[in-house]
Amino acid sequence: MKVLVFYTKKFAYKTAEQNLSNEELNIFYPDIKEINHQGEYSNCITAFIQVEKEDEEKGVKSREKKLANHLKWVARKNNTHSILLHSFAHLSSSKASLKFTADLLKAACTRLQNGDYEASITPFGFFLDINMEAPGFSMARVWGDL
Repeated sequence: MKVLVFYTKKFAYKTAEQNLSNEELNIFYPDIKEINHQGEYSNCITAFIQVEKEDEEKGVKSREKKLANHLKWVARKNNTHSILLHSFAHLSSSKASLKFTADLLKAACTRLQNGDYEASITPFGFFLDINMEAPGFSMARVWGDL
């Protein structure tokens, strides 16, 4: 799993284009009405996450715990409890299945929420228009190969 994390003063998105079929979207959203097509966050950790094929061999529980712990560490370093997960399939040539990726992101989000973090996931299966304000200081950008 590859993770590029930004501390963002502001992160806003709006869905621009659906890049999965409705059937594929149904894996992540059993009820298609659940999709929040726009959002805005402030003072949050924004994690661009590439789940890889090799992660499937280790299982959701192992991978979501590793991801959540990494994100909590970055959040503590940046003095925030707000974490946004964004599936970003451009950090590696290896890609996990849609179902595994969806399950992992949901499980990591739940783990973070259970740990008193405000955690959310950007819309899965959409290209997004993004507006991001990311300051330049140590620990504001962290790369992880988990």
